[in-house]
Amino acid sequence: MFELKTIALFLITAVAEIVGCYLPYLWLREGKPIWLLLPAIFSLALFAWLLSLHPTAAGRVYAAYGGVYIFVAILWLWCVEGVKPTIWDITGSLVALIGMAIIMFAPKNT
Repeated sequence: MFELKTIALFLITAVAEIVGCYLPYLWLREGKPIWLLLPAIFSLALFAWLLSLHPTAAGRVYAAYGGVYIFVAILWLWCVEGVKPTIWDITGSLVALIGMAIIMFAPKNT
């Protein structure tokens, strides 16, 4: 159950971070309204808070989270930006997820 909670929390965290970065991107690069910065600020604050909910060392959480972030970013590329991932995008995402699983779920001495 710990593993499912961890993965779910990482997925929600990744969405919060991507939204928090994508909204300013829309404003800066796509000419969208500046008010998009307000939900971006909220989303990035939510992202930071969600990362703090993990019961292990911060460095380990950040390292493992990166793997899930890569996976979610590729999904975002496909679902939101309409760009179909390449086989290399998918392979890289799977490698990153394996790395996350090793970091978070391997036996620890501490």
